[in-house]
Amino acid sequence: MPPKNALAAALLALAALAGGCGPAATTTAASVVLNESADRTRITVAPGTTVRTELHSTYWSPATSTDPVLLAPTGQPTATTGPSCRPGGGCGTVTTAFTARTTGTARLTAHRTSCGEARPCPPAQQDFTVEVDIAAP
Repeated sequence: MPPKNALAAALLALAALAGGCGPAATTTAASVVLNESADRTRITVAPGTTVRTELHSTYWSPATSTDPVLLAPTGQPTATTGPSCRPGGGCGTVTTAFTARTTGTARLTAHRTSCGEARPCPPAQQDFTVEVDIAAP
């Protein structure tokens, strides 16, 4: 083998041996963001995953977990409005974050009765529900 190829082969072998070491091999817990399009769905996440709901109207209540031991809220829910939103207009986002703690199933739910200023929501648009299965990877 020519010296140039031998050096390249040695470097590749060294890289392969070192592949699982150091910061390049660290992993961070995943993050999942759910919005209205996830309504009435089921997702599967691993323990340690951050699950965040971002509902696009301030008429939504903050999402809650049916089992805070499995899917625990982290921090306080936040509601943000756009700069051009007039008071009571409902434009903005309600965000709530949760951490998947251990295996099991929990449900995230949120509710609203208004879909706009003085406009009640039809029953099919009043509730946000997502089933969250927490399973070991």
